[in-house]
Amino acid sequence: MLIYGINPVLEALRSGRVSTLRVAHRADGRLRALLEAAQEKGVAIERVAPADLDRASRGGVHQGVVADLGASNAMSVEDLVAQARGTPLIVVLDCIEDPQNLGAILRTADAAGADGIVRQSRRAAPLGGAAAKASAGAVAHVRIAEVVNIARAIETLKAAGVWTVGLASDGATPYDQIDYTVPTALVVGAEGTGLRRLVRERCDWLASIPMRGHVQSLNVSVAAGIALFEAVRQRRAPRS
Repeated sequence: MLIYGINPVLEALRSGRVSTLRVAHRADGRLRALLEAAQEKGVAIERVAPADLDRASRGGVHQGVVADLGASNAMSVEDLVAQARGTPLIVVLDCIEDPQNLGAILRTADAAGADGIVRQSRRAAPLGGAAAKASAGAVAHVRIAEVVNIARAIETLKAAGVWTVGLASDGATPYDQIDYTVPTALVVGAEGTGLRRLVRERCDWLASIPMRGHVQSLNVSVAAGIALFEAVRQRRAPRS
């Protein structure tokens, strides 16, 4: 996988996943610090022309650096549950095809301390440069299970004792009236179309976020963040 941008590459270096770096000359203190980190990790550094990075990043804002990542260890849905740091909190992505939204969800999931992401291997945004940059480097840290079928993955989560909460604008239950202190998977759907029918039918709960203004929907990454941090709030609050 190829990523670009100083923050995403630096986070990938910290996670130990960078195999090689391609760098263009740039008078930037942050880039110098990144190169020092790469040298400490023993990562090979190749000096190239800025045009080479433009081509590699397909016109993305690379800030003078592109990194090739080694393959991460493949994870299953069961692995995410088994390796959870406490009560599982997992995010399931149903056909999220916008790399900016994917990156934003990864960043929020990392910030909320979620135990991983479940995503479909097809009809999904690539885990490449644009998503990595939007994630501010969280793509190097968040555990990801790639699956063929999201509806089947939900059944796997339920069999493992994880309650599934689908976010839907017409959900019968307000998102903040659900108990997230139990093992939970938050399921979010594609931009515009939301959760697919088979995915909706397999969720234990369909939850909505009440709208008070003129716009009747939220960006999927914002909606995911609201629900994730409601789970964080509940898990920190003392139970009466």
